Amino acid sequence: MGDTPSTESKARRRWITLGETIALAALVISALGLWNSWRSDEGTRPTPSEAKAAIPIAFRGKVEANGKALTISPIESGHSLESLTLTAGSKPAIIIGSDGRLDASQVQQLVGDPAKDKASSLVVRIEARYIEAGALKRGGGHYRISFRWDDGGLFGGDRLRLTGLGVA
Repeated sequence: MGDTPSTESKARRRWITLGETIALAALVISALGLWNSWRSDEGTRPTPSEAKAAIPIAFRGKVEANGKALTISPIESGHSLESLTLTAGSKPAIIIGSDGRLDASQVQQLVGDPAKDKASSLVVRIEARYIEAGALKRGGGHYRISFRWDDGGLFGGDRLRLTGLGVA
């Protein structure tokens, strides 16, 4: 017995060679697929300025505590509120923090005495400082704060109750 390899070892060598050939073919096909996808993506990638256009800020209002407060928040979830400033004519401005909570007593300072019709609205300018895509921005617009006057009963005066916020 000597140097001649047996039939079993020759068959095993053939299978190893066939396995290597299949692996090499798979590697070449994968490389070609990667090159093809890389080549086709070259001109379609957006530049950073095209990636996401800025969206102007807009607000919504949610009445809370039976009209004693109004929470003003950005409609777009990508806007993070820093502060709000509300102005109505020549009256002193109301500055609200990042929570956006406006109390009825603050609006009552802008409105003054109760109106005869008991339901009304006030047009205000809302200026906002907010963060969008990591940059501090400013924006705003004119909005209408709706409210009504409730009778305070025997011992209390009229109380202002907020009912909503809309675009003016």
